[in-house]
Amino acid sequence: MSGSSTSKDNFKDLFSKEAREKIKEMANDIGMCMFCTELSVRPIPTRPMSVVDVDEDGSLWFISSKKSNKNFEIKHDDEVQLIFAKNSDAHFLSVFGKAIIYKDKAHIDDVWTPIAKAWFEEGKDDPDVTVIKVEPIDAYYWDTKYGKMISMIKWAYGAVTGDMDNDAGVEGRLNVDKSL
Repeated sequence: MSGSSTSKDNFKDLFSKEAREKIKEMANDIGMCMFCTELSVRPIPTRPMSVVDVDEDGSLWFISSKKSNKNFEIKHDDEVQLIFAKNSDAHFLSVFGKAIIYKDKAHIDDVWTPIAKAWFEEGKDDPDVTVIKVEPIDAYYWDTKYGKMISMIKWAYGAVTGDMDNDAGVEGRLNVDKSL
């Protein structure tokens, strides 16, 4: 199934492989997200986290300490929200998903990055290292169609003329269902 559009050209839902590729493209480009846990609690516990990998299924991978509040919260409620924003390029992504914590050496070896050593005294062999995988359930994106510069010109033109029919942005749902 391919993407579909509404009558306006700025809505484009993506499905299956195309949706997973969009998540991977945007998450890798932005790199940092606000990782939200305990979604029913107010205020929602939120902290910045760096994505270390996005696999072919669109799952996002993070390195975390087993002693962190985040890991504790995920053990009690595995539903999480990831919010990505790159204002400089007008790229935004919101991912709702299920978090799974791994403690085994194989998963740690797969996603370890030397930058993570700053948080773990013994590097990837530190007993506190865990890996969090977030499997997307639902996602939404906002992006530019033509790049930031052309989009800004179109937004400025629309602000002057009042014509925002083609605002140079595109947004839509990302349905990662592998059965589609």
